[in-house]
Amino acid sequence: MAGRRIFVGDLQGCREELEELLELVRFDPASDALHPVGDLVNRGPDSVGCLRLCRDLGAQPVLGNHDVHLLRLAADPGLRGRRDTLAAVRADPEGEALLAWLAAQPFVRGWPDVIAVHAAVSPRWRDPVAQLAERDPLVRADDTEFAVRARFCAADGALPASDWPEPGPPFRHWEAFWRERADEPRTVVFGHWARRGLVRAARTVGLDTGCVYGGALSAWIPEEARVVSVPARRVWCPTED
Repeated sequence: MAGRRIFVGDLQGCREELEELLELVRFDPASDALHPVGDLVNRGPDSVGCLRLCRDLGAQPVLGNHDVHLLRLAADPGLRGRRDTLAAVRADPEGEALLAWLAAQPFVRGWPDVIAVHAAVSPRWRDPVAQLAERDPLVRADDTEFAVRARFCAADGALPASDWPEPGPPFRHWEAFWRERADEPRTVVFGHWARRGLVRAARTVGLDTGCVYGGALSAWIPEEARVVSVPARRVWCPTED
């Protein structure tokens, strides 16, 4: 089938699993489009390889929190993160070019039937694509942080102090608010939530199946109405945050 969109969950440096998944779905760069839903890098074995492969295949990802952290780390080497595996990106001969490619990616992408975001869509946003258009990943803002980090929220978009253990009312999974919107027929595809695993519900598809934690790497192909997964080759990182 020509013209497929291949949405892929959090890569986090798992290049070999991505290659296996693309072979399994018979990805054709001449006709198919690859859309990682953020977190291409960090904690896995080959962040450089993931960035290079995605770039060379003409992938159109959205930014995740680990991608944003990498870009901010490159701009301010004084930053640190727990369990970072990002030093190889800056040290690579193509590091600056790969960082420039990553920095050019948006926080959200939209089609008539699908919205792709890394973590969440706020109930406050009338149009998520317009809300996050042309945002600079080096500039911290409430809405871009929501897009790459949120899991639970209140009806006004307020965030809980913590999302584990799961907070009670007025906080709910952000998807609950999306499903209640009568004005939005689009399906939101997202990642960021390995603890939940695969999510397939009304107008939402969650693809973070925890490859870097020893789970699987998953892809959703809306044109074929199917999800395809390959198992992680090993546990690359012991636990999720």
